[in-house]
Amino acid sequence: QVQLVESGGGLVQPGGSLRLSCAPSRTIFSFYAMGWYRQAPGKQRELVAAATSGGSTNYADSVKGRFTISRDNAKNTVYLQMNSLKPEDTAVYYCNGRYYGDGTGYWGQGTQVTVSS
Repeated sequence: QVQLVESGGGLVQPGGSLRLSCAPSRTIFSFYAMGWYRQAPGKQRELVAAATSGGSTNYADSVKGRFTISRDNAKNTVYLQMNSLKPEDTAVYYCNGRYYGDGTGYWGQGTQVTVSS
């Protein structure tokens, strides 16, 4: 079974930074795409950032220039660096990995990010 474990959420003031981590239970090379999604109360889950195994990345317009998705192959971890955070970034953030083995997109349990003064 494929599992994704997120960490790094918390409470931060507007303008602050957080880094989220996602550690899959399989080698990171077994996913052809990994990404971060978020869901705010009363809203649909939306893509924040994604990266393919080939190195291409994609960002939501609302986070371009502020968020960066990256991976550390040695640590088998995907990161989401979030800078210049805004109250509207408040949401539960989910890691997603699309697995080569069965083509399924697996989800982590989510981590809460709250941006508030």
